[in-house]
Amino acid sequence: MDPLIEKGQGPEKRSQLRKIVDDYYSVEFAVSRELPVHQFRVRDMSPWGLGILINETSAALKRLNVGDVLEMKYNPATPEGSAEHLRTEIRHITRLDQGPYKGHYLVGILILDRTGG
Repeated sequence: MDPLIEKGQGPEKRSQLRKIVDDYYSVEFAVSRELPVHQFRVRDMSPWGLGILINETSAALKRLNVGDVLEMKYNPATPEGSAEHLRTEIRHITRLDQGPYKGHYLVGILILDRTGG
């Protein structure tokens, strides 16, 4: 088994996840001071939570680990919305070997603190 793969722990509250996917289009984060900020579209891709797709050649992927907690900037889905900075945990990193996203990794994310919005 690929050492980067780790399954999430149980289902999340889907109504809360739907609101996040509806409210936010993308997330931005930096994994180190040496690397630039990376931006990825927020996706509702699994029964357990939110995810982002990262190409296997991305520098960001090489620096992410399951269990990491990052401050991510969630960008609004509409022009009148406002961005939020939220503590987010990396829940799993799963290689996609088939389908339209072959050559990418699905990175499961979980918002730890959501005080605004």
